[in-house]
Amino acid sequence: MIDQLTFPSEEAAFAYFDRLHPVPAIELVGLWKGSEIATGHPFDGVLENLGWYGKRFRADMRADALLFRKDGNHLVPIDPSPIPLGLAFRFHRLARTEAARNLFSYLLKHLRATGPVASLRMMRFRGEVSAAMVYDTKPVVDHFRKIDADTLVGVMSIHGYDGHFFFQLERVPEPGLSPPR
Repeated sequence: MIDQLTFPSEEAAFAYFDRLHPVPAIELVGLWKGSEIATGHPFDGVLENLGWYGKRFRADMRADALLFRKDGNHLVPIDPSPIPLGLAFRFHRLARTEAARNLFSYLLKHLRATGPVASLRMMRFRGEVSAAMVYDTKPVVDHFRKIDADTLVGVMSIHGYDGHFFFQLERVPEPGLSPPR
């Protein structure tokens, strides 16, 4: 486990990100545990409060973009298509509360994905071609650079919104996902 990154601003986080190495999409295949990188973005603290676990990248270059913990040990892939981005930005403070965490744990069964919801591809971002994950139904792209073979930094870019959300991914052994209900 590596130390949790934090930066005083988006600019400081980009200064770090820009020094990292590009990563080929094929090297992302597997399960990754995520953690947020605080930069002052409105989503700082939101995903972790809601039980975000990380991401899973498949050999066919498809992805379970958002994996959440349910009942402590089950991983549930969710489909973000019903979640309005405008409301997520507007109510980001509320999303850090215990009430939001409880409501989201109830909504997980309704948001469960029936299959992968994003694709991996190589994209140019900030002057480098590196792996990126493009959501199927949202104007969202996660761009990746590697710290080492098992540690990545990701930057979520949302078309139409200023600012970028930073996160870290660490490769973990594959325990398997709970079966769809």
